[in-house]
Amino acid sequence: MKPLGPERDHYWMALGMAKAAGVDLQAAIEAGHFSQEKWASTVQKCRGCDWGEDCPSWLREHATVDEAPQACVNARLFATLKAAQDEDARRDGAE
Repeated sequence: MKPLGPERDHYWMALGMAKAAGVDLQAAIEAGHFSQEKWASTVQKCRGCDWGEDCPSWLREHATVDEAPQACVNARLFATLKAAQDEDARRDGAE
């Protein structure tokens, strides 16, 4: 079993990946799509990611993307949160 990476480093990597993928985590929490507990789980998953060594350089080269790379263990979560965020924006714009 691979040892987990440093919690602080992976906190910032997960936050950076969400931001790069266009996810506003605070807005997701406020809208009820995300929680502090889910955030803790997200960071924990990041700590065990096999791609963790490549992530920092990828983030430096990709400030904004349509979606997180599939190599990211949280890519599906970030895509789900982005879709919910986009749907909320469409719904709010229609009102």
